[in-house]
Amino acid sequence: MNDQAGEAALSLQGLVKRFGATRALDGASLVVRRGSLHGLIGQNGAGKSTIVKILNGLLQPDSGSIAIDGRQVVDASPRLIERLGVHIIHQEPMLVPGFTVAEALFLGDEPRLGAGRSPVVSWRTMRRCAEEAIASRFGLALRGDTPLDQLGAAERQIVQITRSLLKAPRVLVFDEPTASLVRSEANRLFAIIRRLREEGAAVLYVSHYLEEVRDLCDTVTVLRNGRDVATLDPARTSVAGMAALMVDRDLGAMFPTRSSLPGAPLLEARGLGRSGAFADLSFTLRAGEILGLTGLVGSGAKELVAALFGLAPADRGTLLLHGRAVMPASPSEAVGLGIGLVPEDRRRNGVALDASVAENATLPGLVRFVRRFLLDRGREQEAVRGLIARLAIKTPGPDAPVGALSGGNQQKVSLAKWLGTGATLFLLDEPTVAVDVAAKVEIYRLLADLAAGGAGILLLSSDLAELRGLADRILVMHRGRLVAELRAADATADEILTAASGGAAGSAPDGIAA
Repeated sequence: MNDQAGEAALSLQGLVKRFGATRALDGASLVVRRGSLHGLIGQNGAGKSTIVKILNGLLQPDSGSIAIDGRQVVDASPRLIERLGVHIIHQEPMLVPGFTVAEALFLGDEPRLGAGRSPVVSWRTMRRCAEEAIASRFGLALRGDTPLDQLGAAERQIVQITRSLLKAPRVLVFDEPTASLVRSEANRLFAIIRRLREEGAAVLYVSHYLEEVRDLCDTVTVLRNGRDVATLDPARTSVAGMAALMVDRDLGAMFPTRSSLPGAPLLEARGLGRSGAFADLSFTLRAGEILGLTGLVGSGAKELVAALFGLAPADRGTLLLHGRAVMPASPSEAVGLGIGLVPEDRRRNGVALDASVAENATLPGLVRFVRRFLLDRGREQEAVRGLIARLAIKTPGPDAPVGALSGGNQQKVSLAKWLGTGATLFLLDEPTVAVDVAAKVEIYRLLADLAAGGAGILLLSSDLAELRGLADRILVMHRGRLVAELRAADATADEILTAASGGAAGSAPDGIAA
């Protein structure tokens, strides 16, 4: 442990930040001590993102003070903040488009030929060091020459985290770092964070995952309406207690009680496969059922969801929808079959941020509001107002841009657009990533209502508590194959993780590394 452990590494006192008439921060304070893990929690809109942007030098507070290692910081900039040893791990990786993994990791610190004396970059050394850095920290085999735009969200996040760790930071701020990581990767990150704490680093951990905060952090500050309303010991506080402080009310049961039994088969897969992605998948999803799906990166779970929506169609096997043979060759064909997809990266693929709530909610089924080649705005607005009420979307109105809404409300809009099409099969890819606890509860209740109405839901999630609390059954994939089917009510986290890690796996299909 560092001799300076316990000293204030980061101190924020009385921060106020206004945006017009809105106070994003209203006197918020917190102190992160050296050699400690300090959690920061709160609903979307509580002020967490504003604090992170101030710490990164992207925003200046209207009043209040910031001190790093006892030094008052005024007119901070990203360059100054990093020079003082503070590194931010953003929820959405801040990486240069078009770069490779190695280029992203060593930008500005590229290894040179001739023991560093040459101006010529040693590309071979850089690729090798990049691969070793990621493998040693996360156990992930990722080629250094892989372009970033070919990586999934989890892999991009791992690259960003590794880049910051290579800088030997004194203060690390993690902003939703596990939002796109599966459990095994998150556990490796937790081990790294704990090691950093033992080495004397100060860590501010911002997350919606209250179980993570409770298990990982030494101290937790709760934000509500721009103020710090509590600083507590998570070992002495329940997750429900933390959630109640965040929203100033009792949320009740996190997961809704579901009493109806699944009905007839809605979706049946028989020997479904796609070269290099997955093989011999057979399963049934019934009407009124929530079927969980999980697996580590590279398991083929995401590829399965993409195939069902026609993004990367299966090339063998049989798929039945309502007893009729189908095989969506494109998203438009899938939509025509009554299939809706809520993608993991909602901001890039789920909603159009600059478009209004109404435009997003009606886009897939816009033809319903066309009469004689003209759009009936009145009917469209009436339908949108009904969806806003049904999903409890918090918005100034149907014409408000979706980009101005919180993450949870953006996700509701992403769901709303499929409700308007009359979809009967919903494919959900990590539907509550970076969504606050109150919005999660609302989304869970909405999904339960959809299932009670006879819809079939395939829920791909790396949140084991979510799968166990919401799904009827859980399918586990490993290296392109289904290796376990578990009754959610009886499944343990150890069982799921063992299967996902290959404990119950068979041989890998053609084109997938064994």
